[in-house]
Amino acid sequence: MRQFRQLCLFILSLLFGAVICTGCNNKEEAFSSYTWEKICHQPSADGTSVIGYEPLVIDLSHTDQGYMTVLYTGNASRANVQITGPDGANYKYFFSPSPDYIPITFTGGEGSYIVSAYENIGNDQYVSLFTETVDVSLKDEFLPYLYPNQYVSFAEDSAAVKKAAELASGADTDIDFLSDVYNYVIANVSYDDEKAMNVQIGYLPDIDETMRTKKGICFDYAALMAGMLRSQGVPCKMAIGYSNEVKHAWIDVYIEGTGWIDRAIEFNGEEWKLMDPTFASSAEDQEAVQEYIGDGCNYTLQYNY
Repeated sequence: MRQFRQLCLFILSLLFGAVICTGCNNKEEAFSSYTWEKICHQPSADGTSVIGYEPLVIDLSHTDQGYMTVLYTGNASRANVQITGPDGANYKYFFSPSPDYIPITFTGGEGSYIVSAYENIGNDQYVSLFTETVDVSLKDEFLPYLYPNQYVSFAEDSAAVKKAAELASGADTDIDFLSDVYNYVIANVSYDDEKAMNVQIGYLPDIDETMRTKKGICFDYAALMAGMLRSQGVPCKMAIGYSNEVKHAWIDVYIEGTGWIDRAIEFNGEEWKLMDPTFASSAEDQEAVQEYIGDGCNYTLQYNY
């Protein structure tokens, strides 16, 4: 069984590429005050600000909400959009022809992003379509971690969102909801060894399929938990990186009155684990949090989704 867990982490390395961020992860300063509201944020493409041209168009109507949307309608097997943000991270998103706009969130925060679009012309070769600079000023710093994106995808009518709403309705606090989501996923989803052996590079999780089949690889677990949390207004980051030299995945969650909790849920190569969800805003609890996560020097972040 251990070899399959290791394979899952190897798959993540293939899906996301090389490390782009090294060194210790410093504790982030707390964002402005945030109050938990059970709201399912959904993106839209209004056409009020657009870059690109057919077959690939990017709608920038809601950059202040923390996202842009991509529409690719070409004849090639796929297109590629790359963005480099103020944090220096370079993200590559791949799109098959579709009539729907697909959201990409600005996980690097406010600042200037270099956005480049490419179209596949055969094998691994791409032709450049355009490159633009997009300046992002957020209405709220939490928004990139509340909306869906290509990797954490959800809709108001999805089964996962409905289940999340059910769990949230019985939770008095966001900490209770976090614990309920974790316990639900761990109790109802089994690791899919066969899928891990056959998953393709570029795989994207489908959280409703994970709900239906009750199976998934580590990527599916992370996307499902992140999608359920976000859909009910809990900001969270789905992170991929390393712990020392071991591929790692974790979810950072913003808790009202406490701030960002690094690695509140993490995959350690064997299983998903929930940090003891008893933390609050007291000094004693903060000390326990820091003891759990350390100073972050053992962790190297690759990507936040």
